[in-house]
Amino acid sequence: MKKGYTFPIHGYAGIVLVLLFWYLNWHLEGLRTHWGFFPLWLGYCLTVDAITYKREGDSLATRNPIAYIGLFVISFPFWWLFEALNEVAQYWHYSHRDQFSDLEYFVLASFSFSTVVPAVFGTSELVSSLSRNVKRKSWIKLGGKKWQQVAFFITGLIMLLIVLLTPQYGAAFLWISIYFIIDPINVWMGHRSLLSETAKGHWRIIWILWIGCLICGFFWEMWNFHSNPKWFYTVPGVDFWHVFEMPLLGYLGYFPFALELFAMYHFVVGIFKWKNWNSYLKLS
Repeated sequence: MKKGYTFPIHGYAGIVLVLLFWYLNWHLEGLRTHWGFFPLWLGYCLTVDAITYKREGDSLATRNPIAYIGLFVISFPFWWLFEALNEVAQYWHYSHRDQFSDLEYFVLASFSFSTVVPAVFGTSELVSSLSRNVKRKSWIKLGGKKWQQVAFFITGLIMLLIVLLTPQYGAAFLWISIYFIIDPINVWMGHRSLLSETAKGHWRIIWILWIGCLICGFFWEMWNFHSNPKWFYTVPGVDFWHVFEMPLLGYLGYFPFALELFAMYHFVVGIFKWKNWNSYLKLS
C-alpha cells in the first residue's frame, strides 16, 4: 500500500495531550493522576492511531469513528471485570483510595479504564503496519478440533477457580483464564476468534497482539511510576526484580491479557450482532 499519507489533526492533538499530561502527572504536587490519567492515555491512543494512518492511510479512528468511540465505551466494563476478580485475589492496589467517595472512585476509575482497549488495539494495529514485510509462516494448528475447544474451556474454568479459591497460586491464571473460557464460546457461536486463526496455523495475529499489549504495558508502568495516586503490586511468589512498580515476571501477564481483550470484544460484538464491528480490527 502507498505510504506517505498526511499526518492527521487528531495526531497533533494526541501529542499535545501526552506531553502536557505526562508533565502534569509527574510534576504537580498532591493528588493529580485521578484526573490526569484519562487525557494522557487519550493522547497516547490518538497519537498511535495517527501514526498508523500516516503509514497506511487507514486507522481505527478514521475507519469507523463510531466504532472507535465504542472501544472506549466497552473498555471500562471489561476492566471492571478484572477489578472484581482482584477483589478476591488482591494482586494490585491503589494508593489514596480513601480520599474518594465510592461514586467519585467509580466515575474517575471508569474514565481511566476506558482507555485500555483502544490503547491495546491501536498499538497492535501499528505493530501490524510495521511488520507487513515479515515473512509469514504457518505454525502448529491448534483449536480446530472440538475436543481442543472443550479442553480450552474446561481449563479456563479450572484456572478461574484456582484464582478465586487459592489466589496465592493463581496469579498467572487471572490473566489467561478469561481467554480460555471465552474464545471457545466465540468459536461455537460463530464469532470472530483467535482459535479459528490458530486452527489454520495462522499465529501472526497472536504475536501482534502480544507485542502491542507489551508496549502498552511498558507505558502503563512507566507513567504510573511517578504518578499520584498510583497502583502497586503484591503478587505472591514473583514480587522481586521490579521494573517500575511491576515485578519483571509480571510483564508476562500482558501477553494473555491482549488475547482476553480480543476475545471479550468479539464476544460482545457477536452477542449484539454488530456486524460492521466484527471485522473492524485489521491485524493481519
